[in-house]
Amino acid sequence: MITMAEKKKKGSMKGYTVKSGDKRPTKKGAGMTKKGVAKYRKENPGSKLQTAVTGKVKKGSKAAKRRKSFCARSAGQMKKFPKAAKNPNSRLRQARKRWKC
Repeated sequence: MITMAEKKKKGSMKGYTVKSGDKRPTKKGAGMTKKGVAKYRKENPGSKLQTAVTGKVKKGSKAAKRRKSFCARSAGQMKKFPKAAKNPNSRLRQARKRWKC
């Protein structure tokens, strides 16, 4: 039987740090590294988490659609967190820059 604490832990990003190499430092564009994504997917079987789409992509491709979706979702975060939206060094702004939003 799964307890409430275990349910909260599953899918949580606790324990993912820059120091351990799971997340990219803000100065290098924020977001998760390949190592971090692999760790997350191992802990959460069935997860389809992927790293950022950073390169040049063909219009209408799966990668282009992922980028468009991320940019739309993160634009909502910019409205929700105006303090982070104004700070050019925030993880949100740096991640959007990395994704080329």
